[in-house]
Amino acid sequence: MSDFILPKSQLVPACILIFASILWGLTWLPLHFLKALGLDGIPLIFTSQAILAVLFSVTGWRIPINKRNLLLILGIALCGGGAILCFTYALTYGEVIRVMVLFYLLPVWGVLGGKVFLGEEIDLWRWLGVAMAVLGAFIILGGWSVFQTPPSWIDAMALASGMLFAGNNMFFRGATNISLSSKLMAMCLGCSLLCALVLLAPSINWSQQASTTAWWWLIAYTLVWLFIANIASQWAVIHMESGKSSIILIMELLAAVVSAMLIAGERFTAIEWLGCVLIVAAAIIESCRIPEVLPVEEKKTAIK
Repeated sequence: MSDFILPKSQLVPACILIFASILWGLTWLPLHFLKALGLDGIPLIFTSQAILAVLFSVTGWRIPINKRNLLLILGIALCGGGAILCFTYALTYGEVIRVMVLFYLLPVWGVLGGKVFLGEEIDLWRWLGVAMAVLGAFIILGGWSVFQTPPSWIDAMALASGMLFAGNNMFFRGATNISLSSKLMAMCLGCSLLCALVLLAPSINWSQQASTTAWWWLIAYTLVWLFIANIASQWAVIHMESGKSSIILIMELLAAVVSAMLIAGERFTAIEWLGCVLIVAAAIIESCRIPEVLPVEEKKTAIK
């Protein structure tokens, strides 16, 4: 426990990171509020991410042009943008606790991706974390019944968001000579373009009968909630040891679970809580290993 005692120089970043993590964990509240106003789904995601892309482009448009950087930016746009799209959509329409827990299978995809694509050495502790996370997901998805009835579309989106986010992190780690603002711009722009492709489908109703007030609320949510959460979390992570910051970031999951239980009345059965505990424990194991495998600022991309 003494290893986690923070020096005075990290108290302010830690407090800011806790605040930002709570904001991320409570993101479902404004999403559900906007949904009640008639604004949700792809139009909501497209608009918010397009606004953020413009904001980050102020300092992020300068990217050293070469083939490697272009491929990395493309990877960030596809994986990061896809992760934002899947996660936000699942969080809007699914059960908050279930979506958040399935998203936190992220360590599994990070370990497997690091092994396959980056040739990282995986020790016994990290394999244990993978096994615990997979077992936890197996329990939450219904145990053996998952082989009889496939997971829901929302479950698939939540799982896909974690997989894509892990891929995005690998591209982040490779883009060492590209600025953070450029990477975040690529993520948001990629998400906007993916949403635009979906919106071309004739079955998508762009207006969604949303009022002008709803659109103003969406702009306010993007400029205040999302932008502050992003800046706060990125600044804090850069100014902290990555292992400690990654554990604090699990506050996001805690905030989501507690708020969903108290406000939305969501409940898990005892066996589902066991699955949740296994996944959280796996995330903590992977977080404690991060100093050996990840640079500090690339521990987590913050836009959701």
